[in-house]
Amino acid sequence: IEDTARVLGRFYDGIEFRGFDQADVEELAAKAGVPVWNGLTDMWHPTQMLADALTVQENFNYDIKGLKFVFFGDLKNNMGRSLMVMCAKLGMNFVGCGPKDCWMDDELIKTCEQIAAENGCTVKCTEDVKEAATDADVIYTDVWVSMGEPDEVWEQRIKQLSPYRVTTEIMAMAKPTAIFLHCLPAFHDTNTTTGADIAKRFGVTEMEVEDAVFESKQSKVFDEAENRMHTIKAVMY
Repeated sequence: IEDTARVLGRFYDGIEFRGFDQADVEELAAKAGVPVWNGLTDMWHPTQMLADALTVQENFNYDIKGLKFVFFGDLKNNMGRSLMVMCAKLGMNFVGCGPKDCWMDDELIKTCEQIAAENGCTVKCTEDVKEAATDADVIYTDVWVSMGEPDEVWEQRIKQLSPYRVTTEIMAMAKPTAIFLHCLPAFHDTNTTTGADIAKRFGVTEMEVEDAVFESKQSKVFDEAENRMHTIKAVMY
Protein backbone atom coordinates (compact mmCIF):
# COMPACT_ATOMS: atom_id res chain seq x y z
CA ILE A 1 0.00 0.00 0.00
CA GLU A 2 2.83 2.41 0.84
CA ASP A 3 4.36 2.19 -2.64
CA THR A 4 0.98 2.31 -4.38
CA ALA A 5 0.01 5.35 -2.33
CA ARG A 6 3.10 7.23 -3.43
CA VAL A 7 2.47 6.40 -7.09
CA LEU A 8 -1.21 7.41 -6.94
CA GLY A 9 -0.25 10.61 -5.16
CA ARG A 10 1.83 11.55 -8.21
CA PHE A 11 -1.00 10.71 -10.62
CA TYR A 12 -3.92 12.39 -8.86
CA ASP A 13 -4.78 15.54 -6.91
CA GLY A 14 -7.03 13.58 -4.54
CA ILE A 15 -8.11 9.99 -3.91
CA GLU A 16 -11.36 8.52 -2.62
CA PHE A 17 -10.83 5.06 -1.14
CA ARG A 18 -13.64 2.50 -1.01
CA GLY A 19 -12.57 -0.84 0.37
CA PHE A 20 -12.46 -2.96 3.50
CA ASP A 21 -9.65 -2.52 6.02
CA GLN A 22 -9.65 0.80 7.87
CA ALA A 23 -5.87 0.53 8.25
CA ASP A 24 -5.52 0.57 4.45
CA VAL A 25 -7.17 3.97 4.00
CA GLU A 26 -5.19 5.37 6.91
CA GLU A 27 -1.90 4.21 5.39
CA LEU A 28 -2.98 5.54 1.99
CA ALA A 29 -3.72 8.93 3.55
CA ALA A 30 -0.40 8.96 5.39
CA LYS A 31 1.73 8.14 2.34
CA ALA A 32 -0.06 9.55 -0.73
CA GLY A 33 0.83 13.20 -0.17
CA VAL A 34 -2.59 14.31 -1.48
CA PRO A 35 -6.04 14.47 0.16
CA VAL A 36 -7.58 11.03 0.74
CA TRP A 37 -11.29 10.60 1.49
CA ASN A 38 -12.78 7.51 3.10
CA GLY A 39 -15.61 6.42 0.80
CA LEU A 40 -16.28 3.28 2.87
CA THR A 41 -14.39 0.77 4.99
CA ASP A 42 -15.55 -2.13 7.13
CA MET A 43 -15.53 0.23 10.14
CA TRP A 44 -16.75 3.61 8.86
CA HIS A 45 -18.73 5.28 6.08
CA PRO A 46 -18.17 9.03 6.55
CA THR A 47 -19.09 10.22 3.05
CA GLN A 48 -22.48 8.54 3.41
CA MET A 49 -23.00 10.49 6.65
CA LEU A 50 -22.73 13.77 4.76
CA ALA A 51 -25.48 12.69 2.35
CA ASP A 52 -27.62 11.43 5.21
CA ALA A 53 -27.23 14.63 7.23
CA LEU A 54 -28.15 16.77 4.22
CA THR A 55 -31.21 14.62 3.50
CA VAL A 56 -32.41 14.96 7.09
CA GLN A 57 -31.83 18.72 6.97
CA GLU A 58 -33.81 19.05 3.75
CA ASN A 59 -36.79 17.22 5.24
CA PHE A 60 -36.84 19.04 8.59
CA ASN A 61 -36.28 22.62 7.47
CA TYR A 62 -32.61 22.45 8.49
CA ASP A 63 -33.64 22.24 12.16
CA ILE A 64 -32.34 18.81 13.14
CA LYS A 65 -31.24 19.20 16.75
CA GLY A 66 -33.34 17.04 19.04
CA LEU A 67 -34.69 14.76 16.30
CA LYS A 68 -35.06 11.09 17.18
CA PHE A 69 -32.96 9.09 14.72
CA VAL A 70 -33.41 5.30 14.82
CA PHE A 71 -31.25 2.68 13.12
CA PHE A 72 -32.61 -0.89 12.90
CA GLY A 73 -30.43 -3.93 12.25
CA ASP A 74 -26.77 -4.82 12.72
CA LEU A 75 -25.60 -1.93 14.90
CA LYS A 76 -21.94 -2.91 14.83
CA ASN A 77 -21.58 -2.54 11.07
CA ASN A 78 -20.02 0.53 9.47
CA MET A 79 -23.39 2.25 9.05
CA GLY A 80 -24.58 1.74 12.63
CA ARG A 81 -21.26 2.98 13.99
CA SER A 82 -21.07 5.98 11.67
CA LEU A 83 -24.68 7.04 12.23
CA MET A 84 -24.24 7.01 16.00
CA VAL A 85 -21.20 9.28 15.72
CA MET A 86 -22.99 11.57 13.26
CA CYS A 87 -26.03 11.96 15.49
CA ALA A 88 -23.91 12.62 18.58
CA LYS A 89 -22.01 15.36 16.77
CA LEU A 90 -25.08 16.99 15.20
CA GLY A 91 -27.35 16.94 18.25
CA MET A 92 -29.78 14.23 17.16
CA ASN A 93 -30.95 11.58 19.64
CA PHE A 94 -29.66 8.26 18.30
CA VAL A 95 -31.38 4.96 19.06
CA GLY A 96 -29.84 1.76 17.75
CA CYS A 97 -32.26 -1.17 17.72
CA GLY A 98 -31.07 -4.72 17.17
CA PRO A 99 -30.10 -7.94 18.97
CA LYS A 100 -27.60 -7.30 21.75
CA ASP A 101 -24.87 -9.41 20.17
CA CYS A 102 -25.03 -7.04 17.18
CA TRP A 103 -24.41 -3.87 19.19
CA MET A 104 -21.29 -1.79 18.65
CA ASP A 105 -18.46 -1.99 21.20
CA ASP A 106 -18.86 -0.39 24.63
CA GLU A 107 -15.90 1.93 24.11
CA LEU A 108 -17.50 3.54 21.05
CA ILE A 109 -20.85 3.86 22.83
CA LYS A 110 -19.20 5.59 25.79
CA THR A 111 -17.28 7.95 23.51
CA CYS A 112 -20.48 8.86 21.67
CA GLU A 113 -22.33 9.37 24.95
CA GLN A 114 -19.71 11.95 25.91
CA ILE A 115 -19.93 13.71 22.54
CA ALA A 116 -23.73 13.64 22.68
CA ALA A 117 -23.76 15.17 26.16
CA GLU A 118 -21.71 18.09 24.84
CA ASN A 119 -24.27 18.62 22.06
CA GLY A 120 -27.45 18.26 24.10
CA CYS A 121 -28.55 14.87 22.80
CA THR A 122 -28.38 11.19 23.71
CA VAL A 123 -27.32 7.84 22.27
CA LYS A 124 -28.66 4.46 23.32
CA CYS A 125 -29.07 0.88 22.13
CA THR A 126 -32.10 -1.32 22.71
CA GLU A 127 -33.63 -4.61 21.61
CA ASP A 128 -37.15 -3.21 22.02
CA VAL A 129 -38.64 -2.36 18.61
CA LYS A 130 -41.62 -0.46 20.00
CA GLU A 131 -39.47 1.64 22.31
CA ALA A 132 -37.17 2.50 19.42
CA ALA A 133 -39.81 3.30 16.81
CA THR A 134 -42.24 5.29 18.96
CA ASP A 135 -42.19 8.99 17.99
CA ALA A 136 -39.15 8.55 15.73
CA ASP A 137 -38.38 11.29 13.22
CA VAL A 138 -36.00 9.24 11.08
CA ILE A 139 -36.07 5.46 10.56
CA TYR A 140 -32.95 4.01 8.96
CA THR A 141 -31.81 0.51 8.05
CA ASP A 142 -29.10 -1.18 6.02
CA VAL A 143 -28.47 -4.52 4.34
CA TRP A 144 -28.09 -7.45 6.70
CA VAL A 145 -24.94 -8.73 4.99
CA SER A 146 -22.28 -6.14 4.24
CA MET A 147 -20.00 -5.86 1.23
CA GLY A 148 -17.29 -8.51 1.30
CA GLU A 149 -18.94 -10.82 3.83
CA PRO A 150 -19.31 -14.50 2.82
CA ASP A 151 -22.58 -15.80 1.43
CA GLU A 152 -22.82 -18.31 4.29
CA VAL A 153 -23.79 -15.62 6.81
CA TRP A 154 -27.20 -14.97 5.24
CA GLU A 155 -29.03 -17.71 7.14
CA GLN A 156 -27.73 -16.52 10.51
CA ARG A 157 -28.48 -12.85 9.78
CA ILE A 158 -32.02 -13.59 8.60
CA LYS A 159 -32.73 -15.43 11.87
CA GLN A 160 -31.08 -12.68 13.94
CA LEU A 161 -32.43 -9.60 12.23
CA SER A 162 -35.88 -10.50 10.88
CA PRO A 163 -37.54 -9.07 14.04
CA TYR A 164 -35.91 -5.74 13.15
CA ARG A 165 -37.17 -5.50 9.57
CA VAL A 166 -38.60 -2.03 8.93
CA THR A 167 -42.32 -2.56 8.34
CA THR A 168 -45.38 -0.40 7.86
CA GLU A 169 -46.22 -1.18 11.49
CA ILE A 170 -42.89 0.28 12.60
CA MET A 171 -43.42 3.38 10.47
CA ALA A 172 -46.88 3.79 12.01
CA MET A 173 -45.29 4.00 15.47
CA ALA A 174 -43.08 6.86 14.30
CA LYS A 175 -44.25 10.44 13.92
CA PRO A 176 -46.50 11.18 10.91
CA THR A 177 -43.70 13.38 9.56
CA ALA A 178 -41.08 10.62 9.88
CA ILE A 179 -38.90 9.71 6.93
CA PHE A 180 -37.30 6.41 5.92
CA LEU A 181 -33.66 6.25 4.82
CA HIS A 182 -31.38 3.51 3.47
CA CYS A 183 -27.87 3.89 2.02
CA LEU A 184 -28.69 1.35 -0.76
CA PRO A 185 -28.69 -1.12 -2.32
CA ALA A 186 -31.76 -2.47 -0.51
CA PHE A 187 -33.27 -5.95 -0.61
CA HIS A 188 -36.96 -5.01 -0.48
CA ASP A 189 -38.30 -7.46 -3.08
CA THR A 190 -37.24 -10.41 -5.24
CA ASN A 191 -36.38 -8.40 -8.36
CA THR A 192 -32.62 -8.73 -7.88
CA THR A 193 -30.46 -11.81 -8.28
CA THR A 194 -29.69 -11.82 -4.56
CA GLY A 195 -33.31 -11.18 -3.58
CA ALA A 196 -34.55 -14.02 -5.76
CA ASP A 197 -31.85 -16.36 -4.43
CA ILE A 198 -32.67 -15.56 -0.79
CA ALA A 199 -36.39 -16.09 -1.44
CA LYS A 200 -35.67 -19.48 -2.99
CA ARG A 201 -33.33 -20.60 -0.21
CA PHE A 202 -35.06 -19.19 2.85
CA GLY A 203 -38.59 -18.22 1.78
CA VAL A 204 -37.97 -14.55 2.61
CA THR A 205 -39.26 -12.10 0.00
CA GLU A 206 -38.37 -8.89 1.86
CA MET A 207 -35.34 -8.48 4.05
CA GLU A 208 -34.29 -5.36 5.95
CA VAL A 209 -37.28 -3.31 4.74
CA GLU A 210 -40.74 -4.05 3.39
CA ASP A 211 -41.36 -3.02 -0.19
CA ALA A 212 -44.38 -1.00 0.96
CA VAL A 213 -42.11 1.14 3.14
CA PHE A 214 -39.36 1.41 0.54
CA GLU A 215 -41.82 2.68 -2.08
CA SER A 216 -43.83 4.91 0.28
CA LYS A 217 -43.97 8.71 0.30
CA GLN A 218 -42.01 8.64 3.55
CA SER A 219 -39.10 6.97 1.79
CA LYS A 220 -36.42 9.48 0.82
CA VAL A 221 -33.83 6.95 -0.29
CA PHE A 222 -33.38 8.34 -3.80
CA ASP A 223 -33.05 11.92 -2.58
CA GLU A 224 -30.45 10.50 -0.20
CA ALA A 225 -28.65 8.74 -3.06
CA GLU A 226 -28.59 11.95 -5.12
CA ASN A 227 -27.18 13.84 -2.16
CA ARG A 228 -24.09 11.64 -2.19
CA MET A 229 -23.07 13.36 -5.41
CA HIS A 230 -23.60 16.86 -4.04
CA THR A 231 -21.87 16.27 -0.71
CA ILE A 232 -18.88 14.42 -2.15
CA LYS A 233 -18.44 17.21 -4.72
CA ALA A 234 -18.45 19.68 -1.82
CA VAL A 235 -15.78 17.69 0.03
CA MET A 236 -13.57 17.50 -3.05
CA TYR A 237 -14.01 21.20 -3.78
